[in-house]
Amino acid sequence: MDGMFSAVRRIYLTAYNWTLFFGWLQVFYLAVSTLRNSGYESVYAAVEKPLILAQSAALLEILHSLAGIVRSPVTATLPQVASRLYVTWGILYSFPEIRTHFFVSSLVISWSITEIIRYSFFGLKEAFGSTPSWLLWLRYSTFLMLYPTGITSEVGLIYYALPYLKESGDKFSIRMPNRWNFSFDYYCNAVLVLGFYVPGSPHLYGYMLEQRKKALAKAKTA
Repeated sequence: MDGMFSAVRRIYLTAYNWTLFFGWLQVFYLAVSTLRNSGYESVYAAVEKPLILAQSAALLEILHSLAGIVRSPVTATLPQVASRLYVTWGILYSFPEIRTHFFVSSLVISWSITEIIRYSFFGLKEAFGSTPSWLLWLRYSTFLMLYPTGITSEVGLIYYALPYLKESGDKFSIRMPNRWNFSFDYYCNAVLVLGFYVPGSPHLYGYMLEQRKKALAKAKTA
């Protein structure tokens, strides 16, 4: 029974990782070609559908962690997936006014390179049980540059969206009185989210540095 579960798990994770690999590869190709041919103002329009699909699929990774299908702790997976979904749906999709900002290009390229490497790494690992040493190095080293550029882009887009969030009024907010006796202000929530980036980003970066140290040390002794 355990052997059957293990086989089904590997087949599922192999299919999942390679599907997302090709999804992010499409995002990267569209972003780079549009950036070169039309400029950064047109990047979001070119990548919107595959970006939303690929990023939304990452919700499954929270379930993977919770169910124990993968070893990644949910405490590391949840904040990263949640922040990306917030930027994808709560900022870019909800406020078209900022879709032409330069930070969209740096965000999409940082995310897509990271995910192309990550999903190909895990796709090979699940399919064949191992990965090339150069891919392992990329998996645990490219974040040194791409994580700061991605986080800077996320924070920048939320910050530049704040005036539009404020102007939106009740569009995304819940005002009192109501039957639930509950209120929610979308603008204040965005400010709060920005506040979470201050302690959250260095903590996650430190966690990834520790993972890098362990992975490269293990590869060296193997």
